[in-house]
Amino acid sequence: MTIIGFVRHGVTAWNKEGRAQGSSDIPLDEEGFEMAARVADRLADEQWDVIYSSQQLRAKQTAEVIAQKMGNMDVRIDPRLREVGGGKIEGTTEAERIEKWGEGWRQLDMGFEPAELILARGTECLTEIQQQHKGKRVLVVSHGSFIKRMVQALVPDPAYEKSLANTSLTVIELADDENRCELFNCTKHLS
Repeated sequence: MTIIGFVRHGVTAWNKEGRAQGSSDIPLDEEGFEMAARVADRLADEQWDVIYSSQQLRAKQTAEVIAQKMGNMDVRIDPRLREVGGGKIEGTTEAERIEKWGEGWRQLDMGFEPAELILARGTECLTEIQQQHKGKRVLVVSHGSFIKRMVQALVPDPAYEKSLANTSLTVIELADDENRCELFNCTKHLS
């Protein structure tokens, strides 16, 4: 069986401002790099065989900090691991969205990436990872909305529907019969 360890990227200035990031390429801020170092310290004490990352800067920077701590492991970039496209709301806060489109902005066509496309690209990527790394432990550094959707697809359970914290670790055991969530949204490295 293959183990996937999903890590959400460290915090960014836009996270702190409550701005929708989506496909916007926002870097980690200073605190984000500190968070990445803390999750890297935690993961260095565990056995991981390979690291995959979204190409977006905030995830890639987090993955590079982890890889360096783990003896300069290669980071394999895969664009299918990118964050969900946020359409017109990218770069805006909730208050700005309400001001621009009104309270009912969620009911408008905002150009979000369709759910079926997110699931298709994510499932395709994870299936390839599972096939290429059978029996291995694989870290996937990505984004909150993307990871949340993948976890829900792999282990459909309402317990795993909440938003993920920055640098949280979620571990999924991919098995032939039934996938199992071993750890969800864990941030013990931050306390």
